[in-house]
Amino acid sequence: MSVSLVLLVVMAVLYACGIYLMLERSMTRVLLGFLLVGNATNLLILIMAGAAGVAPIVEDGVGADSKYGAEEMTDPLPQALILTAIVITFAVSAFLLALIYRSWRLAKEDDLDDDEDDVAMRVGSESLLFEERDDGTEGDTEFGTRAQAAISEAAELEHHLEPPREKTKGAKK
Repeated sequence: MSVSLVLLVVMAVLYACGIYLMLERSMTRVLLGFLLVGNATNLLILIMAGAAGVAPIVEDGVGADSKYGAEEMTDPLPQALILTAIVITFAVSAFLLALIYRSWRLAKEDDLDDDEDDVAMRVGSESLLFEERDDGTEGDTEFGTRAQAAISEAAELEHHLEPPREKTKGAKK
C-alpha cells in the first residue's frame, strides 16, 4: 500500500497555491484559491483511501465460497466523502461568485478595502463606530450618536435598577 509521490507533490502544490491565493485582496483570487484548496482536499481523501481494489458490490458476495476477500475490496466511504466535498465546494463557489458579482455591480472593483474599525482594532485604538469622522459622517450605523446615547442610557438604567446581591451561603432562615 504505497502512495504515489506524484500525488503527494501535486496535493502539496495545490494547497500552497490555494492558500497563497486566498490571502490576496481580490475576491476572484480568493475564489480560485478556494477551488484549489477544495481539489487538494479531494486528493488528500483519495490518497488516504489506500490502494485501489475490487468494487465492494460483486456478484458473488463476500463469504467462504467467494473469490474476493474483504481486504481486497475498496472502501466506499472515501468516495462518498469526495462526492460530498465536491458538492460543498460547488455551493460555496456559487456563493462566492454571487458576492463577486454583487461587489462588481456596486463598486466596479474586485479588491477589498480596509475598514476603519478593523484598522483601529488592529492598532489597538478606540473604536470608530460611533465617533464623528473626518468626512462629516457619523459612524457605521444610520443612527450615529443617537445609538451610542441609547446604549449608554440602557447601561446606566440596568446598573441602577439591579438590586444588590447578598451572600446567602450559610445563612439561616
